Amino acid sequence: MAKAKTAGEKINGTTETIETAFKTGSEALKANFEKAAKGYEQLLGFSKDTAEAYVKAANVAGKGAETLHNEIYAFSKQSIEGSIANAKAVMASKSVHEAFELQTGFAKSAFEAYIAQLTKVGELMTATSKETFAPIQGRVQAWVDVVQSARAA
Repeated sequence: MAKAKTAGEKINGTTETIETAFKTGSEALKANFEKAAKGYEQLLGFSKDTAEAYVKAANVAGKGAETLHNEIYAFSKQSIEGSIANAKAVMASKSVHEAFELQTGFAKSAFEAYIAQLTKVGELMTATSKETFAPIQGRVQAWVDVVQSARAA
C-alpha cells in the first residue's frame, strides 16, 4: 500500500512541478521569440530588396522613356525637314509630271521610313519592358523563399 505524502513532500513536489512548467514555458517563449525575430528580419530584408528592385525598374523605365522620346523627336524632325525639302522640290519642278514623280517618290520613301521607325520603336519598347520587369520578377521567387523558410522554422 502506498504511503501517504506529508504536507512538506506535497509542497516540494508542487514547487518542483511549477518550476519545471515555468522553465519549460520560458524556454518555449524564448525559442518562439527568436523564431519570430528571425522571420521579421527576413521580412525586412525582403522588403528592402523589393524596394531596391522597384527603384531599379523605375530607373530602367525612365531611361527607356528618354530613349523613346529621343527616337520619336529625331524621326519627327527628320520627317518635317524631308517634307519641307520635298515641298520646295515640287514647287521648283518644271512640269506637272515631274511634280507628280517627286511627290510619289517622297510618299514612298516617307512610308518606308515610317514603317522602319515603327519597327524600331516597337523593338525599343519590348526591350525596355523586359529590362524594366526583370528586377521585379526576381522578387517573386524571393517571396516564395521567405514564406518557405518561415514555415520551416
